[in-house]
Amino acid sequence: MRTREVLSIPDASKDPICATDAYTVTHRVRSILCIPLVRRHTLVGTLYLENRLSTGVFAPARLASLGVLVSQVAITLENARLYRELSDREARIRRLVDANIIGIFIYALDGTILDANAAFLELLGYSRDELDHRQLNWRDITPPEWIQVDFQIHEPVLRATGVLAPIEKEYFRKDGSRAPVLVGAAMFSPTGDQGVAFVLDLSESKRADARARDSEIRFSEMQQELAHANRVSTVGQLTAMISHEVKQPIAAMSANADAALRWLSARPANVDRAARALELIVRDTLRTGDIIDRIRNLVRKSPVRKEQVDLNEAILEVLFMTRRDAEKNGISIETTLAAPPPTVTGDRVQLQQVVLNLVANAIEAMHAVNEGRRLLSISTSRSGEGTVDIKVKDSGPGMSAAHMERLFEPFFTTKDTGMGIGLSVAHSIVQAHDGQLRATLHEPSGTTFHIMLPSSAS
Repeated sequence: MRTREVLSIPDASKDPICATDAYTVTHRVRSILCIPLVRRHTLVGTLYLENRLSTGVFAPARLASLGVLVSQVAITLENARLYRELSDREARIRRLVDANIIGIFIYALDGTILDANAAFLELLGYSRDELDHRQLNWRDITPPEWIQVDFQIHEPVLRATGVLAPIEKEYFRKDGSRAPVLVGAAMFSPTGDQGVAFVLDLSESKRADARARDSEIRFSEMQQELAHANRVSTVGQLTAMISHEVKQPIAAMSANADAALRWLSARPANVDRAARALELIVRDTLRTGDIIDRIRNLVRKSPVRKEQVDLNEAILEVLFMTRRDAEKNGISIETTLAAPPPTVTGDRVQLQQVVLNLVANAIEAMHAVNEGRRLLSISTSRSGEGTVDIKVKDSGPGMSAAHMERLFEPFFTTKDTGMGIGLSVAHSIVQAHDGQLRATLHEPSGTTFHIMLPSSAS
């Protein structure tokens, strides 16, 4: 404490020394005492005392009692500040609770819900009166299959760590229905018996997931229907060719059956020749059955299958079905197939449908070509990036750049009788197999379709 004499005293409360150092000022007619108020090494204020009646009032003997007063004032000021900060925090927390962004409830360790905001009560359909009468217990509103998990896993974690990370579960609503929720919880203190839980309503999210699943199912069904329509349309275009394929072995069977009858009716019967004719009938019967199986697999609405597909073999089967139509239109077919045969994982019938669609389109495009050689080239190859490439190239008239941009759009067609779904479905099938389908034009004419699929060997 410093003491100093002054003849004229300015406003001592504005003296900067007063803020950091305690001192007394005496005058002929008054005394001033200025003491800084420090709490935990922090200046929280200044005590300013002034006596205008006499001098020497603030003697050292009286400073001890003033020190007690100063300490109490400092504590009071600090407590006031802490209370103000606590009030501010409580106000912010209350605004969060009352905002009803998520459900919040305070619970006891026995499961009793002591308090809750409107969002939580509205979620479960309970009233404030029911909450005030202690009629809500989180264990009672938890379905049996979830309560076992809570007791065995979640509650021990909460007691041990004081915090429960958000988990998905369900609560019973008052009407008996279930509310899917995301719940996180925390204890107020490690040894306390109360905590707070935050509840996020997942009902809309679950409904959105269900709608997305329904949409995906409807899209898949629509895609299958579209693919089926495309297969039926393609089969319609190939009916004449297929009927020729079937009629040929049937006619051969009829002729061989007549021959067998004649050889058996002869005197003496020529059993060897009759047996040979019957063997030819058996061969043609198997051939006819094979043709019918190919048609049935093409038309049948079958689910997507995942199998190892030998692309060379699958392409040769498609060419077997289309060779008559190609020959009838004067089209030569060249194949350049990789060895060993490349394989992919996918649906064999769907992949054959893609190739069949491209081959049928190429044959139809070259039908209008009057000059030059009509050539259909099909090749398979492997790339260094773990993919298999299939190329279907024709020598047809090609198409305009504007048409190329819309080539794979549904219901877009340049044909008078086309449905405009063939290439769109082919594009969807290739994409479903994690591949790509694109087309390029050639000069002076011709189009090449490129199919790129992941190799099953990669």
